[in-house]
Amino acid sequence: MVQLTLPKNSRMTTGKTWPKPEGASNLRKVQIYRWNPDDGKNPSLDTYFVDLDSCGPMVLDVLIKIKSEIDPTLTFRRSCREGICGSCAMNIDGINTLACIYGMDEIAGDIKIYPLPHMPVVKDLIPDLTHFYAQHASVMPWLETKTNRPAKEWKQSVDDRKKLDGLYECVMCACCSTSCPSYWWNGDRYLGPAALLHAYRWIIDSRDEATGERLDDLEDPFKLYRCHTIMNCAKTCPKGLNPAAAIAHVKKMMIERTV
Repeated sequence: MVQLTLPKNSRMTTGKTWPKPEGASNLRKVQIYRWNPDDGKNPSLDTYFVDLDSCGPMVLDVLIKIKSEIDPTLTFRRSCREGICGSCAMNIDGINTLACIYGMDEIAGDIKIYPLPHMPVVKDLIPDLTHFYAQHASVMPWLETKTNRPAKEWKQSVDDRKKLDGLYECVMCACCSTSCPSYWWNGDRYLGPAALLHAYRWIIDSRDEATGERLDDLEDPFKLYRCHTIMNCAKTCPKGLNPAAAIAHVKKMMIERTV
């Protein structure tokens, strides 16, 4: 179920219904969340009709077609179109995912598109990710070393490198964190699945020399322990990653260091 954060003192209204394209026989109805902070109006759901015979197969193709041919005021983020950059994350058919790799054939009935839930909305389908990125930066997502830098590179065994599989692939799309009820309730202090997955990625990196400091920083009632293993993060991740497992491993390391 979509849980949107609406602007203060506002409510969802029925928006504009755009005309059907003439001569099209293979139409798909698309409803899109619209909100412009500059016009003073409430958020609304606008309705569009897209001719699938002249459109690509992905939801992002639908959005680009609508913006290019029907309504140029529609606003959304996109970049790579390959599921790599994470820019086009949004809530599609009740699921947080990437529009560029989510096919229309995966959706039964009308297509409903909202911004990521429980994030302030900048405009239309664009959430404000300022706080999300600040939380990511707080876990020091880089290699911390104390020894002298090697002449060529920091070496790593094949087995140690394999430990990073399932972690480094995260594209920071925020789909997992914005699907997490614990993050909805405590997003100001709980770091959320994405940031904690990245924290674990650097904690277990054999080349990193700040493991103790990283664990010390996470030893907090809210930063780490607000995770209740609801598993929404793993279910919704468009890259098939499991942030909940990473968080569980960090909790285990916290216990082991005190034994």
